[in-house]
Amino acid sequence: MRRCVIEAERPPLPPFTRDDAFRKVRLAEDAWNVRDPARVALAYTPDSQWRNRAEFLTGREDIAAFLTRKWTRELEYRLIKELWSFDGNRIAVRFAYEWHDAAGDWFRSYGNENWEFDARGLMARRIASINDAPIAPGDRLFHWPQGRRPDDHPGLSDLGL
Repeated sequence: MRRCVIEAERPPLPPFTRDDAFRKVRLAEDAWNVRDPARVALAYTPDSQWRNRAEFLTGREDIAAFLTRKWTRELEYRLIKELWSFDGNRIAVRFAYEWHDAAGDWFRSYGNENWEFDARGLMARRIASINDAPIAPGDRLFHWPQGRRPDDHPGLSDLGL
């Protein structure tokens, strides 16, 4: 017996307005900062296509497994995303996140993402380019407690990033 599962919508839905695009970016940032791979994976279509650096993923299971590996290795992860551009069902963001490895060495990772959404607001494609830069602990800029970035914490442009 074949079962049909209807996916819930994930507002805001395309075509995006400027306010919708800002909201979509902040919702994504919030989810990633909670670091729950299964929850984050639900924002993507079941057959979502990803390129993350040189790794290619397909589907929620791959996405959840990737995020589990990522957040096991990238400790005390804190992320800020910023809207770069949008049109129709596509959004481009730039981001930076800070983390340390098991040896206690700190990094700031910078990157850009291109997102494409289906009509239900689920991300069908994510293309990410990312570079890691070692930083001294005293050069860290993201100091909020683990979890969602506080609304009064500066964004990337405010921090000069």
